Amino acid sequence: MKHSYITPRHKSALTQDVQLLLSFFTITILMLFSTYTFLIYKNYVFTSEKETVIIEKNQLKVSLSSMKSKIEYIEKQKMLSEGIYTKNIVLKDSMVNLFDLVPTRITLSEAKLQEKGLILYGITPNKDVYNFMLQAPLRSIFHRTYSSFYPAKNGWLHFVSTNYIDEEDIASEH
Repeated sequence: MKHSYITPRHKSALTQDVQLLLSFFTITILMLFSTYTFLIYKNYVFTSEKETVIIEKNQLKVSLSSMKSKIEYIEKQKMLSEGIYTKNIVLKDSMVNLFDLVPTRITLSEAKLQEKGLILYGITPNKDVYNFMLQAPLRSIFHRTYSSFYPAKNGWLHFVSTNYIDEEDIASEH
């Protein structure tokens, strides 16, 4: 172009239109990249939170099963204590009834309460008082009663009374 009337302008491949188009593409790519980066970060955060929640859930399951076993143990202990309390009340009432059963003329020196029996040690003025006032009520309560006497220094008689309830009769009553 040597024979031109105007001086040649410098032409660039980056015209204003191309520059505008490239700036929009660059901004769009940056926005897409930042969105992608944000989503990857959030996915990582959610995954770590999910793992934490799963671990806490497993720990709560273990804690819950531990609490259930402790509750079962406490309930068993409560039932056992209620049973013991009931047995103690029955035993107390039985002891009161036993001492109400003993007449004033007979003195007990020792009473041994066993699971299926009762052993009484004491002193009585004579065998007849013992037989009519103590042994008769004991025979109505126990299945087998045995008594032995030996003399005391004051002329009265020491006695040992062993009384038993038979196992077969208990099973048939229930």
